[in-house]
Amino acid sequence: RTRRTIRVGRRRPLLTAAVVLALAGPAAAQRDESSYADARGRMVEAVARMARDTARETGRASFAPAVMDAMGRVPRHRFVPPALAPRAYENNPLPIGQGQTISQPYIVALSTDLIEPKAGDVVLEVGTGSGYQAAVLAELVKTVYSIEIVEPLGREAERRLAASGYRNVVVRIGDGYAGWPEHAPFDAIVVT
Repeated sequence: RTRRTIRVGRRRPLLTAAVVLALAGPAAAQRDESSYADARGRMVEAVARMARDTARETGRASFAPAVMDAMGRVPRHRFVPPALAPRAYENNPLPIGQGQTISQPYIVALSTDLIEPKAGDVVLEVGTGSGYQAAVLAELVKTVYSIEIVEPLGREAERRLAASGYRNVVVRIGDGYAGWPEHAPFDAIVVT
């Protein structure tokens, strides 16, 4: 570990500025969360439009209200690299590192709606990625078991899920080809 030393005296203006910024931090964070909430609402509207536009292909002109509510609650900006947070609520996939992407919100909503999740369900997700799909599922089901083969992605997703308060998601690093037999059977399986 590196030790940091704060000198008092000559650097007092910097210390004062740091204290002012620290006190302003919660208000600034609250403003950011508010702007993200607005963007999330626009994303949900875009997903609903796309559902109507693709109804012929999917057989679903709309998604269940519970699914759309979950999409509106999950903070997608926390599941993308910080530099991409301003773009988090675009209805597009985005790169998350390791040559992988976070799925397009419409695809997450469609995948979630297709399994018709219920509050008591136990769901297996193969391909944790950033953890976003698991977070959406966690809003709707009892437990999500999620497997990620790319260790750095799985570890980061686990951290993000915990930091966002999702206690009903269990992440495992490994190959999901054979599922997760110790927790089978599952009410639904989503392969992302």
